[in-house]
Amino acid sequence: MFVPSDYRAESAAQLWSVITGHPLGLLVTGGPDVPFATHLPVVPAGDSDSDSELVGAVLLGHLNRANPQWGALADGQTAKLIFVGPHAYITPADYPAAPAAPTWNFVAVHVTGVVRLVTTTEETLAVVRRTALLLEHSFGDGWVQDGSVDYFRSIVAGVGAFRFEVATADGTFKLSQDKPAPVRRRIADRLAKPGQPGGPAIAALMGGA
Repeated sequence: MFVPSDYRAESAAQLWSVITGHPLGLLVTGGPDVPFATHLPVVPAGDSDSDSELVGAVLLGHLNRANPQWGALADGQTAKLIFVGPHAYITPADYPAAPAAPTWNFVAVHVTGVVRLVTTTEETLAVVRRTALLLEHSFGDGWVQDGSVDYFRSIVAGVGAFRFEVATADGTFKLSQDKPAPVRRRIADRLAKPGQPGGPAIAALMGGA
């Protein structure tokens, strides 16, 4: 991923915030003609906080075994995971003078690493259960999975799970850093208004950028 220096994430905490806050990742691996790419939930295998490094960490993912990408995955294969955070359109109307061009503010994290295939039913079930536990905690309404474990067992034969050992990580936080402070405030103020898709989240990040 090309990341201009002004936009590069400054800490592992920033990278983790995107992965845990926007856990629908895109798994990209080599294919026979074009790369395979699958959208799938990804969660940390261990604790993730501002003090933990992303490089060297392990992420967990799973996908349908009927997916051709699963059939092509090999243990030890190098792969990439892509996470997209908040994003919003930036209109030239926010700039004080013409000519000007529109752009897009956005947050994204790319990690590369090694895929380790999960080979047993119990390990696969553990990945599914941890994924459900963490996502319910962050985005759900308190659902408890205990009553569904037997159902999980009934479908786990169709699930392909993997561990992803992170080797490199990079993030871009494109938040109009190249604009003067008054222009950035004008952009953030507009994005914070109702009706701006993705705007409030980008505005909040711009306030701290």
